[in-house]
Amino acid sequence: MKAGRKRQVLTEKESVIMNMLWDNGPMFVREMLELYPEPRPHFNTVSTLVRILEGKGYVSHEVVGNSHRFQAIVPKNSFQERGIAEVIKNYFNNSYKSAVSALVEDEKLSVDDLREIIEYIESKQK
Repeated sequence: MKAGRKRQVLTEKESVIMNMLWDNGPMFVREMLELYPEPRPHFNTVSTLVRILEGKGYVSHEVVGNSHRFQAIVPKNSFQERGIAEVIKNYFNNSYKSAVSALVEDEKLSVDDLREIIEYIESKQK
């Protein structure tokens, strides 16, 4: 991402493209289209989305013959960290403890899951 530029949130459609690039490496638009389930978007739609991502500084391209091969230039983990932080801030009053409590209450995390998380935290602190 370009220096001094404010980080922007990805739309759902932009996230699909970024995940394709993160999971598969550099790709042509036609290769991205092949990964879409039916009904596939139009070639121009995907091309526009990629160009928007390039304008945001998340994607770059190299010219290959008469075409462009696109690649992600921002690592996936930076979006994961920011996305989680935004959810915690916006929906859990900036409390990670409240977020985990909500996951337990909704039975998305079990006692065994929590034990594994505690073991992981303890191993990181050593």
